[in-house]
Amino acid sequence: MLMEARKYLRLIKDYFLLNLSAAMEYRASFIIQVLGMALNNAFFLFFWWIVFNNTGNIGNYSFRHVMTIWAIASSAFGAAFILFGNTRNISNLIVQGELDVYLLQPKNVLINVICSRSSAASWGDLLYGFIVFFAVYGFNPGKLMLFTLFVVSGALFITSMLIIAHSFTFRMGNSSNIANAVLEFLISFSIYPEDIFKGYIKFIIYSVLPAGFITFFPLRIMNEFKPVMLLALLLINTAYFITAFIIFYRGLKKYESGNLITTRM
Repeated sequence: MLMEARKYLRLIKDYFLLNLSAAMEYRASFIIQVLGMALNNAFFLFFWWIVFNNTGNIGNYSFRHVMTIWAIASSAFGAAFILFGNTRNISNLIVQGELDVYLLQPKNVLINVICSRSSAASWGDLLYGFIVFFAVYGFNPGKLMLFTLFVVSGALFITSMLIIAHSFTFRMGNSSNIANAVLEFLISFSIYPEDIFKGYIKFIIYSVLPAGFITFFPLRIMNEFKPVMLLALLLINTAYFITAFIIFYRGLKKYESGNLITTRM
């Protein structure tokens, strides 16, 4: 098991370096995309600053809390699409029969698929989140370690949910619209103060579409560290990731080859 995990991590690292090298071939374009995304996020945070200046706290949420969930969400989504950028393209690969290319290789199919593409603009999200973190907490090694862990955890939650949504394509045809809706839900519900969500909506964001585990639960741990809460977050994260793998591979049994004769080196 440990050897398999190392192999997967090595494959992810190799793809990361390859994708980064490809992006840096056009440095001006890369820098513009990164700065553009960071600037876009800054405008949203400026909006929240205006809101809090005029209304005061929203429930138990202060502007500092909103900055924290924005930092976690921004970096988590950035990390997800830097490392696993092809996740958003799974449905198209299935519909067009292009999974053949990955099935021909002696590597884990799902890891190979999701890591084979990266989003250059997502570097703006990743870096912006860390900039906001330092603006809120300064250089605090303990908080920084927790924040980094939450970024990784959030990226895995996002990736898991997109894998599950795209895997419906194996059974019901192109589910890219469902996956896009899931992504929009996760984005929208992870960057607003938790206190505005009530009733069944709160149940949904901690179960079916776990936006709460991307930002709100980590915020609680940042505010009042409890090892049991951190352990619970990691266990829940692992459960979602394993579920995504199971659903994908069960769906893969129904995959119809596109009879492609090309391969990737």
